[in-house]
Amino acid sequence: MTQISILGCGWLGLPLAKSLLQNGFSIKGSTTSLEKMSPLQSEGITPFLVRLEEHQISESIADFLANSQILIINIPPKLRGGSTENFVAKITTLLPFIENSTIEKVLFVSSTSVYGDDNDLVTEDSPLNPDTEGGRQLAIVENVLQKNRHFQTTILRFGGLIGEDRNPVRFLSGKENIENPNAPINLIHQDDCIGIIEKIIALNSWDETYNAVAPFHPTRQEYYTQKATELNLALPKFAASNTVTGKTILSDYLIKSLQYRFIKPRL
Repeated sequence: MTQISILGCGWLGLPLAKSLLQNGFSIKGSTTSLEKMSPLQSEGITPFLVRLEEHQISESIADFLANSQILIINIPPKLRGGSTENFVAKITTLLPFIENSTIEKVLFVSSTSVYGDDNDLVTEDSPLNPDTEGGRQLAIVENVLQKNRHFQTTILRFGGLIGEDRNPVRFLSGKENIENPNAPINLIHQDDCIGIIEKIIALNSWDETYNAVAPFHPTRQEYYTQKATELNLALPKFAASNTVTGKTILSDYLIKSLQYRFIKPRL
């Protein structure tokens, strides 16, 4: 039985772990919270308390990686709300432990923020031009992982993550003068995040880079107005503008390479 270690069993990692278990994999899952250990175990996940810092990591990391063939790194940089962590240093601290483990494949959950926000159609061949600190550090980590010859790495660049319990319209509801009304959306549903990861594993698709965004790009004003109406929320009010500021992320390569059909193509 293939064993997978998932570093980060939060909003995406936990349902991913549960789905992989149902597909016959043995799963180790990490959390930074002692209170979440028992809930993980109750789901059939072998839980580990792993705290990854810039210059040190929990002693349990070796056991967390032991006897696993695949590692899914699903921990985003904490660079919002005034946080200034060095995400590159954290992954650099983790690397020797991966190199000295049984891990053969690494799937790194990245973000389309590595591309910046130019008004372009963006493919995996587009130049990286991050305009945020989080995007800049993710781009560096992608390169560090893919250059490492101790294991194979696939990079998965997700757009904005949404789910049944998570949609930006809840934050935008009732707000006024929202900028960039004509910018295209680049979102992906949680169900497709899980489906794509499972397809990568099933097809043994390593040493790859994929954009993962639903092939549905209405304007922000169109999409969030529609969603607010569906959810009976106060409509967001956008600033008057005829300009378009924002990229359109294409997932054509992923769809063709993995023969993937989106579960929630219209979000």
